[in-house]
Amino acid sequence: MQNTLMSPEIKDLGLASAGRNRIEWAATDMPVLGLIAQRFKKELPFKGLKISVCAHITSETANLALAIVAGGADCLLIASNPLSTQDDVAAALVKEYGLNVHAIKGESIEMYHRHIQLALDHNPQLIVDDGCDLVATLVQEKSKQIGQVIGTTEETTTGVNRLKVMEKAGQLKFPAIAVNDSQTKHLFDNRYGTGQSTLDGIIRATNRLISGRVVVVVGYGYCGKGCAMRAHGLGARVIVTEINPVRALEALMDGYEVMPIAEAAKLGDVFITVTGNKHVIDGPHFGLMKDGAIVCNSGHFDSELNIVALEKLAQAKREVRPLMDEFKLKDGRNIYVLAQGRLVNLSCAEGHPASVMDMSFANQALALEYLVKNKGRLDLRVLTLPEFIDHEIARLKLKSLSINIDELTKEMKDYMNSWQMGT
Repeated sequence: MQNTLMSPEIKDLGLASAGRNRIEWAATDMPVLGLIAQRFKKELPFKGLKISVCAHITSETANLALAIVAGGADCLLIASNPLSTQDDVAAALVKEYGLNVHAIKGESIEMYHRHIQLALDHNPQLIVDDGCDLVATLVQEKSKQIGQVIGTTEETTTGVNRLKVMEKAGQLKFPAIAVNDSQTKHLFDNRYGTGQSTLDGIIRATNRLISGRVVVVVGYGYCGKGCAMRAHGLGARVIVTEINPVRALEALMDGYEVMPIAEAAKLGDVFITVTGNKHVIDGPHFGLMKDGAIVCNSGHFDSELNIVALEKLAQAKREVRPLMDEFKLKDGRNIYVLAQGRLVNLSCAEGHPASVMDMSFANQALALEYLVKNKGRLDLRVLTLPEFIDHEIARLKLKSLSINIDELTKEMKDYMNSWQMGT
């Protein structure tokens, strides 16, 4: 079902053939989502519904969009980050598959916000969000549309946090599925996906050897754990900074050095922020860094790095490699920032591998179906998918990998369900 709200705004339709190849290649490693799409095509759970998707326009996201469309939806896509769009994929979605897409890699902030308005002008009953910008804009600027919204799904830790604050403030007027809180999402996507794609982005952008360098990971949630794990695996000395004492202790027990960012700033060769917070690397931290330090962010928004403060410390700035800016400080030191402080894994590389996004987007697809099936019966708050859906995704993933696991025997079930046993 093609939306006719506005002609798609993409870079170049001539890239469509290459984009289709990438979409099809990603699909070969997304068997769980493929099975869901097949069922959606038969059952049409989204027939007659409009869905706006604000996400990174990648080959993996394309397969999610195609699954949604297979379910009967009128789907419009926009980018959730100005630098994360794969232009050939956007072209293929428009030319080869007939979807309405508004996304260009490197789009201005003004264009980004205009695309958010277009996604809301689509009058969606369901929203797929990545960072909560679409829902936040809806609540703040398009409140008259709220009544038609069945619900939203949110992919990121940052977005879920925003939704919870919105709920606490009494501003969340429809159910929101925190896809990020599903085990088959955050245990794999955040840790293994972010870990691999972040280091991939750093290496592609810099062509620097990681082995032997000091990598500072700011934040030790699941994304931080993944980045630390992959940096260590490549031979780096890893330092972790944290504000949560339990996570700091966990990082220490995992074998990493733990210290405040003000101390780590003096030691790091490469800095990766993954906190979802603001200015976790600030002006004073930049002032302490070594000559040649490389700084990047793998959290959702570029606000994690205080680039304005760095610019005030610098006497000159230039792009020395694609998506790598050199800041020459007044004392002669150079600091290098990747991807303008935006998501390094999607800006400088291709984002998470398809295999891990298979589970994340299976969660997204089934969360949308869950919202539709339970329309009017769900609490107007942040919710998680039921455990049986989470487990079904894991079972399908294991099956696709030809891996079998054990099941409880009747004796085991009786034992687990009885408080009288134990001796």
